[in-house]
Amino acid sequence: MTLVTERGTTATEALPQVADPARVSPKDARELNRLFLDRLTVLEEGTPEYQYARNTLIEMNISLVQYAASRFRSRGADEMEDIVQVGTIGLIKAIDRFDLSREVEFTSFAVPYITGEIKRFFRDTTWAVHVPRRLQEARVALAKATEELRSRLGRMPTVKELSELMSLSEEEVNEARLASNGYNSASLDAAISASEDGEAALADFIGADDTALGLVEDFHALAPLIRDLDYRERRIIHMRFVDELTQAQIGEHLGISQMHVSRLLGRTLTKLRQGMLTTQ
Repeated sequence: MTLVTERGTTATEALPQVADPARVSPKDARELNRLFLDRLTVLEEGTPEYQYARNTLIEMNISLVQYAASRFRSRGADEMEDIVQVGTIGLIKAIDRFDLSREVEFTSFAVPYITGEIKRFFRDTTWAVHVPRRLQEARVALAKATEELRSRLGRMPTVKELSELMSLSEEEVNEARLASNGYNSASLDAAISASEDGEAALADFIGADDTALGLVEDFHALAPLIRDLDYRERRIIHMRFVDELTQAQIGEHLGISQMHVSRLLGRTLTKLRQGMLTTQ
C-alpha cells in the first residue's frame, strides 16, 4: 500500500492520502476504515476534505461490492455492471449510516446493506408484473420446497404436500403459484409455431372477440334517456331490471295492479326504444 501523508495545511492533514484506494489490502483497509470513518464525524459535509475521506472509503471497500455481486455471476455482463452500481449505492448508504460506537467491523455492517440493495434491485426490476413482496418471497420458498419434495418423492409434489412443508395454507400455495406467472412475460408477437403460411404469433392463439363490447355504446346512449324519465318510470325500470322484481311485486311496492305496471313498463320501454333509434 502506498500512502502519501503530506496533504498540506488542510483540515485532513491527519488523514493519510491513499495513492490507490482500490488496491488497499483487507488488513490495511480495516485500520484505514476506522480512521477515515472517525474523521467523517468531525468534518463538515460538502467540504473537499469530507469528500476526500468519503470517496476514499468507497474506493477502499469496492471489493465488498464485487464480492456481493459475484453471487449473481449467472447474470449477463451488461446486468452485472448494473448490479455493481446498485451494490455501490448500498456501500455508500453503509458509510453514511455507520456508527463507530457500535464496535462492529465496518465490513460486517456494510455487506448486508450492499446485498439488500442488490436484492431490492432484482425485486423492483426483474418481475414482468409487479406483485407484493410477500408473494415474491413466497415464490422463492415455493421453488425450493418443490425441488426438495421432487427429489425426495421422485415426482412433482401436490399442493397439500407443499403447504405442509412450507407451513402455509393450500390457498397461499396456490396464490404463490399464480404470482410466479408474473415473473416472466412474452410478447404477443412472439413466434411460437410454424404453419403453412409461415410463423404464427402468440396473439393468434389467445383472446377472443368480446361480444358485449358493442353494448358500451348502447349504455352511453341509454343513460341520458333514462335520466329524462320521470321518477316513477325510473323506479319501475330499476325494480324490474336491477332488482329483478316481477311485475306483481313491483305493483305491491307501488300500490297499483300488475296490469297497470305492465302498461307503464311497456310505455316506458317504447319511449326508450324510440329514443335509442333516434340517436343512432
